[in-house]
Amino acid sequence: MATNILDNIDLRVLGELLQQARKKCGMTQSDAAKVIDAARTTMVAIEKGERRIKPTELIKLARAYGRSVSDFVRPRPVIQPFEVQFRAAYQRSEEEEVQIEPAILRLEELCRNYLELEEIMDAPLPQNYPCEYEVTNMPIRAAAESIAVAERQRLGLGDGPIPRLRDILEQDVGLRIFYLEMPQKYSEVYSYDERLGGCMAINANHPEERRRWSLAHGYLHFLAHRRKPVFHFEGQYQRVPESERLADTFPKYFLMPTSGLLKRFNDMYRMHGKFTPTNLFTLAHYYGVSVEALVYRLEEMELLPSGTWHRLRDRGLKVRKVQQELGLKEIPQHTDMTPLHYQHLAIEALDQGLITEGRFADFLSVDRLEARRIAEALREYSSGMAEETTHFDLRQLQE
Repeated sequence: MATNILDNIDLRVLGELLQQARKKCGMTQSDAAKVIDAARTTMVAIEKGERRIKPTELIKLARAYGRSVSDFVRPRPVIQPFEVQFRAAYQRSEEEEVQIEPAILRLEELCRNYLELEEIMDAPLPQNYPCEYEVTNMPIRAAAESIAVAERQRLGLGDGPIPRLRDILEQDVGLRIFYLEMPQKYSEVYSYDERLGGCMAINANHPEERRRWSLAHGYLHFLAHRRKPVFHFEGQYQRVPESERLADTFPKYFLMPTSGLLKRFNDMYRMHGKFTPTNLFTLAHYYGVSVEALVYRLEEMELLPSGTWHRLRDRGLKVRKVQQELGLKEIPQHTDMTPLHYQHLAIEALDQGLITEGRFADFLSVDRLEARRIAEALREYSSGMAEETTHFDLRQLQE
């Protein structure tokens, strides 16, 4: 006898998913009730899990919400909608709402996928979270540098550059970081969920130096204002709040620690008897920051005269052109939309037959043809060896 899949579904979970999908569409319960030709009270009961939904009603609602039926009947983790938290954190204009909403929804969906992959593989992302830093009534600069020094020490980063910042924040801290397409003025979206932990979306359209800066900016929100979601774009505030000023200040100390930068500047100065524009560009590339950010940092440390950046700019400095002339290659980074751990979970789930090729393509947001190409690349990246040789204990390896 055929089994109705709806008979085995938790009605409260299904109702919550339907409610979230309806709200994302901007539909009221009355609107949704009309779709299934029922009273609003029926829709209320369905979303509360008090009334069993009929298959035909689910099909109609899924179509009205722009979703597939499988989005509601497939076992998936339930998380709180990110956009509700963001509305509580900041009252955006309607225009800003339209611009940033797709990125927030995309981040939410990817984080839900991440959690689903972890549950499929029984491999949760380890969380190495420090206690939130207390910064109330502290001077901004002192607080920012103090947190930067403490975090570098906690993560064992010394006083050098952090070339793979994204990987460290994901694998050593346990944040979920995605690179998403956003309008140019947006830099980053940060949110926190009790099940997911810290989540970030970084603007994929920005150059790598700026993405790294945005990563550090969002990391400070996680460190000092963990449960206060925020999105960052230029011109956001008429009067910048203290939390945002702290997040703006933190990256320069985290990415360019005072002790290391001072040592390297002095080494260059002693070697050449002067500090040249070539030294400046080389040092900026070394730390993976923009030339402008480095100049301001050196001005602040009184290693360069105040106003150096403006004078360089007035002389017509072309940063990219000089970088090319000096042969400074782009900063090596893993710039895929999804993080490495996410991709590895997906390919392992596919190889173990726990998800279909179609679902694998969904997780990576590509078509099946591209999914096959990525799968091959990931397998090659993951092992570089035959499958049967990848699981032995290297500690037991003998000649």
